Amino acid sequence: MTDDRGDLTQLIYRLYACMDEGRFTDLGSVFAETIAVRTPGGLAEGKEAVIAQAARNHSPVERVQHFVHNVLVDVEGDHAGVRADVIVTFSDGAAPEGRLAPEPRFTLSERFRYEAIRSPEGWRLSRVDGTPVWASERQLQTTPAP
Repeated sequence: MTDDRGDLTQLIYRLYACMDEGRFTDLGSVFAETIAVRTPGGLAEGKEAVIAQAARNHSPVERVQHFVHNVLVDVEGDHAGVRADVIVTFSDGAAPEGRLAPEPRFTLSERFRYEAIRSPEGWRLSRVDGTPVWASERQLQTTPAP
């Protein structure tokens, strides 16, 4: 017996772990071939285009961290709808690996709705739709002219 709700929740967590860790090629195990994505980062259709967009929007010179919460899952046979709130922080990657990065330069809260399909390999995301809720941007410190 499978735990579809648990599997789908883990799929969402795996999506963001791949992006946080820069493992974009691993996103192939998260997305269906027919994936379509609409987020503040842009529109993309098809697995290769969506993975390329994720890599482009989560630059390796930044440290990115996604916080996922309020995951709600509805399963109907081989199709599922998932809703989750996600807060993502972007920090400059100036600190050496293993050291603390500066405070986030940009933080974005989004509400996501996902559609998933059951494949022979397990659940895969077929649609991702993100709507911004709020954002906060660190203001650059400037030194006043003498």
